[in-house]
Amino acid sequence: MKPILFIDRDGVVLEEPKLDFQIDSIQKTSFIPGAISHLSKIAAEFGYYKVMVTNQDGLGTSSYPMETFEPYQSLMLRTLAGEGFMFDEIFIDDTYAADNKPTRKPGIAMLTHLLNNNNYDLANSYVIGDRWSDIALAKNLGCKAIYLKSQIHELTSEQEIELRPFIAFEANTWSEIYGFLKLGLRKVAHVRNTKETKISVELNLDGKGNAHIQTGLGFFDHMLEQIARHGELDLNIKCDGDLHIDEHHTIEDVGIALGEAFTLGLMDKRGMERYGYALPMDEAEAKVLIDFGGRNWIVWDAEFKREKIGEMPTEMFFHFFKSFSDAAKANLNISCKGENEHHKIEAIFKAFAKSIKMAVKRNPNSDSLPSTKGVL
Repeated sequence: MKPILFIDRDGVVLEEPKLDFQIDSIQKTSFIPGAISHLSKIAAEFGYYKVMVTNQDGLGTSSYPMETFEPYQSLMLRTLAGEGFMFDEIFIDDTYAADNKPTRKPGIAMLTHLLNNNNYDLANSYVIGDRWSDIALAKNLGCKAIYLKSQIHELTSEQEIELRPFIAFEANTWSEIYGFLKLGLRKVAHVRNTKETKISVELNLDGKGNAHIQTGLGFFDHMLEQIARHGELDLNIKCDGDLHIDEHHTIEDVGIALGEAFTLGLMDKRGMERYGYALPMDEAEAKVLIDFGGRNWIVWDAEFKREKIGEMPTEMFFHFFKSFSDAAKANLNISCKGENEHHKIEAIFKAFAKSIKMAVKRNPNSDSLPSTKGVL
């Protein structure tokens, strides 16, 4: 079965005019940066069935005659064909939003022949669009959306709440869309339960920096949020630990669970940078070097004069990173100097996040393993 790419036109392939949203002259016809080259790559490298789905309000009426649409539609198609990309089917709805027709996105009346068709894999298909109607179309088709963030159209808060679960990937460029289709997302849901702690970790190594952390230790939550924000990964952690005894098991076991999640997420390290480093914060200077090379080791050169920062014992900082290093099979070299204890540990966590961001970055144009050994 073939997966399908349902591709919007205006704002996705062609630049959308801000004044009237009609591409009806040569001066108003220009491609979104990267669209031509990356659509060419998609056609050459992937086996998607390629469908254009576009709303063109009032097309064929006196306000938008067909003769002012067709030349520039044809120009777009000829240009893409010259680079090896051709749509398998094209669907254009010419109604207005007020008409409320089932053929108009997010309605699926034009696409019913593709549903329940054994030739197509809707579950692994995507709608690529820049409006709420494109994401809603994905919802109605039973697939996912790739949301190309628009400078013109934004989701309302209500649309965000309703449609967020149907967005597989948010992109700012066609390069990011191509990378997602080539590499996919490294998403992990991991659970680690012991007699002392019950921990769930949801990790997206290709996320946007979103975090929801609940460990019962406020300062620890704040530090883990730094990993997500500055590492540009999505991280949800829920830990129910034996805090009535002390903080040790919660902090150490979260480090283990997070490291295990990284191990699962980095199973295929092809095209990955592997190494990372970084970062100062105010008067504190932190250095974190990381290597996801498959061997755990930690060098720790940091001292703290206070017993606790917040409710987190400073002696547990080393244990957290040691636990992560062991479970992630990563080499960590951490050093820090400074005067303010809060600044020092926050600098370490931020540097850790930045080093992770660098190390897990992938090149969609390479599938080489970052090792001369041939295995990691």
